[in-house]
Amino acid sequence: MVYAVYILEDQIDKTWYIGFTRNLKQRVKDHLSGHSPYTSKKKALMLIYAEMYLNKHDATGREKFLKSGAGHRFIKKQLANYFGKK
Repeated sequence: MVYAVYILEDQIDKTWYIGFTRNLKQRVKDHLSGHSPYTSKKKALMLIYAEMYLNKHDATGREKFLKSGAGHRFIKKQLANYFGKK
């Protein structure tokens, strides 16, 4: 089993949604079609980052880290080129 930790960015207000799933393609589709309570009102979501893990506990630990202040700093550094193009 493979788990994905992912980040969606709202292209309008630039907020992030960070989550984890066993099926990244279906989960993103769910977000885009309004089937997720947190992102249901957002209409311009884009997948900007994903990491894959073989162990669920590793994935949930990484998700928790990415939601922290240090995790946000990591993402901004990791995606410096992406954020620099905006």
